[in-house]
Amino acid sequence: MRIGNVEIGSRLYLAPMAGVTDAAFRQICREHGAGLSCTELVSAKALCYGDEKSKKLLFLAPNESPGVVQIFGNVPDEMAQAARIAVEVSGADILDLNMGCPVHKVAAHGSGAALMKDPDKAAAIARAVVDAVDVPVTAKLRLGWDKGSINAAELARRLEAEGVAAVTVHGRTRAQMYGGAADWTEIRRVREAVSIPVIANGDVFSAEDAVRILRHTGADMAMIGRGAFGDPWLFEQAQAALDGREIPPLPSVAERFAVAVRQIELSAGYRNERTAVLEARRHCCWYLKGVPYANYYKEQIVKMETLDDLHRVAEGVKRDLRDRDG
Repeated sequence: MRIGNVEIGSRLYLAPMAGVTDAAFRQICREHGAGLSCTELVSAKALCYGDEKSKKLLFLAPNESPGVVQIFGNVPDEMAQAARIAVEVSGADILDLNMGCPVHKVAAHGSGAALMKDPDKAAAIARAVVDAVDVPVTAKLRLGWDKGSINAAELARRLEAEGVAAVTVHGRTRAQMYGGAADWTEIRRVREAVSIPVIANGDVFSAEDAVRILRHTGADMAMIGRGAFGDPWLFEQAQAALDGREIPPLPSVAERFAVAVRQIELSAGYRNERTAVLEARRHCCWYLKGVPYANYYKEQIVKMETLDDLHRVAEGVKRDLRDRDG
């Protein structure tokens, strides 16, 4: 499929998730079959003020081609300026607008999902950014602010009219946060309302879910978020299911944890050892989710402070859990 003039080789997209989808994790997921991945959301205001930490979030891994960067804000001119900075700094092929983040510190200031309540401003932001950059502009939406104000289809039509090249729809309202079930039928209504590509997001936790969400919604791509925590193999399995092939089994626990170690080593190289290891505490626990007798090592993981600590844990996992099934 294509988004604007950008060709994409798979219908599977790794969702942008703050504090989770750093460059290292995105690189691992791309190696395992994600056709597209996106940076964590980056503040437009911070970029306009020249904040170096925010610029670092725009770094794309070597295999992120095509690559996507995402910005958030609520001032059209500021978003346009930030979009130019983001594309220049990252070399991204696609610029994504966050109009769906439900967290209070984003939405309370009129950004993220709060834009679902102000379609005029959302449309103005889209127009300003489309005019500001030479790459395709996409937008990530929720169904609406709450159950009584579901307006994703209407907003998607307005964004298409302003030149947005594709929309992603998370099948929950802002009020739902991440609870309850995603409403795939509402995503289908968005697909029926626009002619640009639609990316379906919400409750894809297995290869079969990826097939079902695309079949039910008619969407062009499936976005995988929490289902990929500690499980980049989900992309390989989902691709097999989409191709009608036998779904490959997960590798052994030892092999899986070796990938976790490589991910954290990559992260340390891209940023620094301390940050990488602190974030490794939850990533490594995710890699051991559901593995019998892994609690001892999870207790060690949450105390890790250095890569040497990580390597010691990895040796224990390889020795004691290699034959366990997750």
